[in-house]
Amino acid sequence: MAARGVLVVLSGPSGAGKGTVSQALLQAEPNLTLSVSATTRPPRSGETDGVSYYFVSREKFSMMIDGDEFLEWAGVYGDFYGTPRLPVEEALAQGKDVLLEIDVQGGLQVKNKFPEAVLIFLLPPSWPELAARLTGRGSEPPEEVQKRLQWAKRELQSLPLYDYAVINDRVEKAVEQIRAVITAEKCRTERFSDFKI
Repeated sequence: MAARGVLVVLSGPSGAGKGTVSQALLQAEPNLTLSVSATTRPPRSGETDGVSYYFVSREKFSMMIDGDEFLEWAGVYGDFYGTPRLPVEEALAQGKDVLLEIDVQGGLQVKNKFPEAVLIFLLPPSWPELAARLTGRGSEPPEEVQKRLQWAKRELQSLPLYDYAVINDRVEKAVEQIRAVITAEKCRTERFSDFKI
């Protein structure tokens, strides 16, 4: 019987590099799998059901909420997104580690429902660097960048509620630190409560 996997939640403000770090982490950790979210929004070109997202109707999503089938869920721009509990539980039971790349509010919902989850907050090297990253993208108008910076300030207030913080000044270094956290979590004494003498 494989030891139970570790549920890793990675959050951080827009511009911290969550997507880049997550992809590098998944390549570096063969036992780590990315959780697939459910959404009520329609599939975009190239997206596959069950791989990109689980695409469900609003009625189905509502039934899943009522059945407590989500570790976390939220409404975003008129659509709903959530992390289905069952696939996460199955992967953990098989000894796989599971990565959730979600926002701070979602991360705190997960910790509430799943106390053994390991919450990691990904930080930019500095506040000016975060502002430069968001401005440097050039993909959003200045008022949108300001909105994201205001939101980032609110998210940073939740930092003390997370278990670990990792500064993303270099992707390789951030990945190395997150891998060290996963290794340390696997060595926690409570994971050996069934050790036979």
